[in-house]
Amino acid sequence: MQIEQMSWAANSGWTSKPDFAAEADLVLVFADNAYFQTEACYTQLQALFPKAHIVGCTSSGNVKGVEISDVNMVATVVKLERSKIRLASVDMQAGEDMIQLGLRLMNQLTDADLRHAFILSDGLQVNGSKLAMGLNQSGVPITGGLAGDGPRFGKTWVMADAPARSGRIAALGFYGAVSIKSGCFAGWEEFGAERRVTRSAGNIVYEIDGEPALGLYKRYLGEQAAQLPASGLRFPLSIQATKADLALIRTLLAVDEEVGSLTFAGDVPQGYLCKLMRTNLDSLIDSAGLAASAAQPADQDGTGLCLVVSCVGRRMVMGQLTEEELEIVQDKLGDATTIAGFYSYGELAPFSDVMQCQLHNQTMTLTTLYE
Repeated sequence: MQIEQMSWAANSGWTSKPDFAAEADLVLVFADNAYFQTEACYTQLQALFPKAHIVGCTSSGNVKGVEISDVNMVATVVKLERSKIRLASVDMQAGEDMIQLGLRLMNQLTDADLRHAFILSDGLQVNGSKLAMGLNQSGVPITGGLAGDGPRFGKTWVMADAPARSGRIAALGFYGAVSIKSGCFAGWEEFGAERRVTRSAGNIVYEIDGEPALGLYKRYLGEQAAQLPASGLRFPLSIQATKADLALIRTLLAVDEEVGSLTFAGDVPQGYLCKLMRTNLDSLIDSAGLAASAAQPADQDGTGLCLVVSCVGRRMVMGQLTEEELEIVQDKLGDATTIAGFYSYGELAPFSDVMQCQLHNQTMTLTTLYE
C-alpha cells in the first residue's frame, strides 16, 4: 500500500501530487471550504487521479497526520497492492426510510470477499441511528461518520465519484487481502441520578421522569445553562435500553424554550434510561489511546492507513489540546501508519469487533487498514 497526503488552500491550490497519482486507486478528501461543493473541485481531482475512486465529505476540522486544519481541504491518496475497493452511493429523499436506504446502499457492495465498509453520510439530514440499522443488515463490519460543517451546523456535503452533494451517503467497500480493525472510545463519565426518557420522538426529547427535559437539563448545568445549547457539548446524555446494555452517548444540538424540549444528534428512544455526562481533558485524551489500542492489529506489518472520525464536540471541549489525541494515536500505531480523517457530527462504529455498528456522539473512532 502506497499512501501520500496533500492539502489545498484558496490562494495556492493543491500541493504537489504523488508520483503514483496516475495509478492511484483511492482519494479521500475532507474539506472545510465552499470550493469542495463545486463541480470544479471534483473535475480537478478527477483529472489529477484518473483511475481513482474519489470520495469525501465536509468537516468540522480536517486531519492530516497529527495536524488539524480548517478553511482548507486535505486529500489522502492511496494505491493498493493486494486488495481492492468499490464505491457505492445513494441520495436521500424527504421522508425516505433510512433503514431501507442503508440496506439498499450495502446491497450495491455485496460480494463474498467484502471485508469492511466505511461510510460517509450527510451529517444533518440523515438519521444516523436508523441508517446504522439498515447498514447492519448486510452482516459486514461497518465504520464511518457523519459529515460536518465546522461549528455552523448549516449544511453538509458528500463527494462520491461525482461532484459533492447534500443528502448523499457513500459506502467504500474493501475486499480481499486487507486487515481492518476499529476502536471507539469516549472518555466521558456519568453523574447524577439515573432517570428515564418518558416522552420522545426520534432525536427530540420532551420529558424525562415526567418533567420537561429542558428544565431538568438547566438545573444540572446551573450557571452554564445560560450558554445553551453550546454549553450542552460539555454535558452529553448517556442512554441505554436496560442496565445490562452498553450505553450510547448523545450530543445536544438544540433547545426549544417554548416547548421545553432537547434535540440530540441521534435517536433517544422513549423508555430508555439516561444520565448526564461530564469529563475532564485528561480522560478525553486518554480515550484516544484506548481507541488506538483496540484498532491496532495483532500482525501489523508495513504501511497502513488509520481513518479518524472524531466528534466536533470533543474538539470544542479540548480546544488547543485537540491535536494531543492524534499524537497519542500516532505514537501507538507507529510512523508507518498514515493518519487521515475529520471531525464529525456523529461517528459510526461497533463497540467492539463482535458487535454491530451504532451511531455515537462524543467519541473518537478509528479504523485501521493494512494489506
